Amino acid sequence: MIRTALKPRWLGLLALVVLVVLAFTRLGLWQLDVSKDQGAKKALAEAQAQPAAPLHEIVRPHAAFEGVMSNRRVEVTGAYDPSGQFLVPQRLLGGRTGYWVVTPLDEQGTRARVAVVRGFVTSPAAAPAAPRSTVTVTGTLAPGESPSDAAVPAGQLGSIDLAVLVNRWPQDLYNAFVLAGSERPDLAAGTALERIPPPQPESQLNVRNVAYALQWWVFAAFAVYLWWRMVREDHQSGIRPDPTDDNDDPAPEERPTDDHPAPAL
Repeated sequence: MIRTALKPRWLGLLALVVLVVLAFTRLGLWQLDVSKDQGAKKALAEAQAQPAAPLHEIVRPHAAFEGVMSNRRVEVTGAYDPSGQFLVPQRLLGGRTGYWVVTPLDEQGTRARVAVVRGFVTSPAAAPAAPRSTVTVTGTLAPGESPSDAAVPAGQLGSIDLAVLVNRWPQDLYNAFVLAGSERPDLAAGTALERIPPPQPESQLNVRNVAYALQWWVFAAFAVYLWWRMVREDHQSGIRPDPTDDNDDPAPEERPTDDHPAPAL
């Protein structure tokens, strides 16, 4: 069958099939990317559609952060501690590289502490200190970040690593940070602070687009199957016996025997 497959016509058709398979595979991957994007947008919209709830009603200090809490809108009232403020470098906003301004806030009532990302600045000198007056922050929840080994100047941390902060701050610490969307009163007014939009959630695949991706890949597999079937049929036609070649052999010539003597001449 390999010899049949190496015929010029089947090799030419195979080249066409390969192009079709590559195109269909690419279309399937594109649909899968679309499904991720649409799923992320849907998850973000659902999280943002929920009304802001008091922080302590969504998560307790030191409690584990659960995935459903990501981008959940929360509200927390308390006082900032300017002495605990730090910057996180190498952050992007609108194509610019800068710093996150992170300030600890001590919640009223529980007295637990939560890290609040108050905004973005393009240089350390532009980061304003927060007053100790009472403020209400409305924003979205996010889990702590992975540790960073980057060497940074004093007053900066490579990431919002809560394992580091729990050793720096003596208060009970929320196992999450808040990405501030607004403050009452607005402490960012008249400063270089820029609010940071909520990040896209990790994943919730859109089922319809996943089905489209699978459909393209099935088409690709079917193209390969059709080529293989045509080659197989060509191969089998070359070894099929001739239908005119039957087993109706002429009867062997009869020889005279004692019971049937040869006729007299």
